[in-house]
Amino acid sequence: MDQESHLHPGDDGEPSVVIGQMLLKLQDAVVVAISHTRQRVIQGFIVFSVVLLLLSIATFLYGSFYYSFMPKAAFSTPVHYYYRTDCESPASLLCSYPVANISLMRNKKHVLTFGQTYRMSLQLEMPESQANQELGMFMVKIGCFSQEGGQVASSSRSSMLRYHSDLLGSLRTLLLLPAFLSGAAEQKQVLEVELFSDYTEDPYAPSSTAVIEILSKKVQIYSSQLYIHAHFTGIRHFMFNFPILSALVGVSSNFIFLSLVFILSYLRLLVGVNLEPEQLREDGVLSDREKDTSNKQQEDEKDAAAGPAELLGPLQTAPTDPSQGMLHFRSGDRTDMVRVK
Repeated sequence: MDQESHLHPGDDGEPSVVIGQMLLKLQDAVVVAISHTRQRVIQGFIVFSVVLLLLSIATFLYGSFYYSFMPKAAFSTPVHYYYRTDCESPASLLCSYPVANISLMRNKKHVLTFGQTYRMSLQLEMPESQANQELGMFMVKIGCFSQEGGQVASSSRSSMLRYHSDLLGSLRTLLLLPAFLSGAAEQKQVLEVELFSDYTEDPYAPSSTAVIEILSKKVQIYSSQLYIHAHFTGIRHFMFNFPILSALVGVSSNFIFLSLVFILSYLRLLVGVNLEPEQLREDGVLSDREKDTSNKQQEDEKDAAAGPAELLGPLQTAPTDPSQGMLHFRSGDRTDMVRVK
């Protein structure tokens, strides 16, 4: 038994060492995978945040452009007429033509946009009374005035009730008698009078008030309404009639432009960060080169200054008489005299 226990003394330790190494490798792999996953999650969150921010900015820019560029498409207001009734004439109850003043401003701002073409129409709700049937044609006049009181534009249009024969009127009354008795229908007609077909606001004299006058003293009106519709052309026509498509195109264009600007800025930042160490190294090399150049220049100056002395060697310059202009050179045991001119 003792011999068998001492045959392989390392057999019990080797499996534990292998298992430990495998556990260490597994732990390292798990740590690496977790770090990579965390890095990917952080990068994905950053990209998502940047994309969401750019998309929000693109949407805001398109909304701001739409609000500032697109004028109000339609404007309507009730028309209330006033007239004089203090006359003594028994022929008519109205002593003057019905007139209405309409403000073309809301919240101290002009309703009409400069340079935009508009269509103005007046809607008249009139009863099919005997007086209106005998009235025939009548004129409707409109005048636009600025804040200073000057007339900017004017127009006149004619209108009348639709004609119905007595037989047709009787049959229609009998057919719609239950509706007339219950109040679901009325014997009236709605007329639409086009006052301006292509009215353009003058930027130098914008309209602030419109005056509507019906040139008849016998007209009878239930109610009246003024409608102003903008006639869009070009890009405004596309933006108004296809709002979803125009919004997609506008937001996409803004998003692409902002993305390009962001990517170019990011690449420039990366290039600048990468170039800084190289520039530092180049600056160090240049400084070393400058130092070497300056040292070489100093050595050359020293050599140039020491050159004549080295060339003369042991020659010595003796004091001479200025009047004679002679130099005495001594070389070994020999002395030479040279006259200086």
